[in-house]
Amino acid sequence: CCERVSINVAGRRFETLGRTLHRFPDTLLGDPRRRRRYFDPRRREYFFDRHRGAFGAVLYYYQSGGRLRRPPDVPLDVFLEELRFYQLGEEAEERLREAEGLAAEAAPALPGGRLRRRAWLLCEHPESSPAARCVALLSVLVILVSIVVFCLETLPQFKAGSGEGPGQPSPPSSNTSSPLSPLPSPTSSSSSSSSGSGSGSSLSDPFFVVETLCICWFSLELLVRLCASPSKVSFFRNAMNLIDLLAIAPYFVALGTELARRGGVGQPAMSLAVLRVIRLVRVFRVFKLSRHSTGLQILGQTLRASMRELGLLIFFLLIGVVLFSSAVYFAEAEDAATAFTSIPQAFWWAVVTMTTVGYGDMAPVTVGGKLVGSLCAIAGVLTISLPVPVIVSNFSYFYRRELRGEEEGGYSPTPPCPH
Repeated sequence: CCERVSINVAGRRFETLGRTLHRFPDTLLGDPRRRRRYFDPRRREYFFDRHRGAFGAVLYYYQSGGRLRRPPDVPLDVFLEELRFYQLGEEAEERLREAEGLAAEAAPALPGGRLRRRAWLLCEHPESSPAARCVALLSVLVILVSIVVFCLETLPQFKAGSGEGPGQPSPPSSNTSSPLSPLPSPTSSSSSSSSGSGSGSSLSDPFFVVETLCICWFSLELLVRLCASPSKVSFFRNAMNLIDLLAIAPYFVALGTELARRGGVGQPAMSLAVLRVIRLVRVFRVFKLSRHSTGLQILGQTLRASMRELGLLIFFLLIGVVLFSSAVYFAEAEDAATAFTSIPQAFWWAVVTMTTVGYGDMAPVTVGGKLVGSLCAIAGVLTISLPVPVIVSNFSYFYRRELRGEEEGGYSPTPPCPH
């Protein structure tokens, strides 16, 4: 146990004691029988054709009794591959993930019944079968159509159909104009029609028909995944499922509000305010694409893993906004025609300047104000650039993890020499 053990990793030689390696007998280096196949009798050393930079941290794991630190110049996915090769165990890998601020990868749960499992794979895992890929493609097309309709409803030529032009009030009529007429939604078309020829024309409105078809597909997809889900509690805890629920809720809430208004329940002004907020929620349908887009999923995972760095960024920006807003307010106090009439009024200028956008709607004119503006711009560049390396590193990790299957399929480590 006190003998020296020589280990050669891709040309870099390491030496340690045998008792140091025996601290973890269930690993590759700790078990003499496992590491025997890598022994070179001519050089009296163990040779591993592996990553040299990562082995120093692996050897320190034995020397320190279980402390694992990833070298900063070794990517996380490469270091995890080295840990698996040296068979340090799942516990060491989980501790490393926790130290890196990443959650452990969990195997996806599947429902028990055969029919439920097929339905779950069909709606939730597009890579499981050609039919699942077709369903995913159809879902993407329906989402895109819904988003296009949501944008086209706001065009002036489609607003004109409800009796108003862009920025102009509705023409007077014998009946009271519908409070939903300013809203370019399917319900707005129905309400404007109700003041004229009745509610029959709203059913033939193209926007209403397309919106109804999209909502039917979204509702069917959500119900199928809800019935086939392995756990109903986990289903509603999933952020993507909440986004799917928000994507269909505005339609039914707007429809119910419109029916209540026609029945004389509720005030028109209240219905208008509610429907405007509800229509804004429809924009969340854009996030439904993340269910079928690997890039958006990687972006979401990166932001979730970088919440600490993003919080520090916002905190530093808030400090800078308060400091430079106060400075520019007092620096521009000598100018009678200044736009910086108060410190809160200067908050917008500080945010725009620190983020290097520079709209130009507010600008200092005095020498002191320009000096403060220059310092604000420089401080903004430095502040924003601080958390960028960490966020890029997290993005690189999740991107490489998505490609790990292909990389592992094409990667085969060099086997030890049999002689």
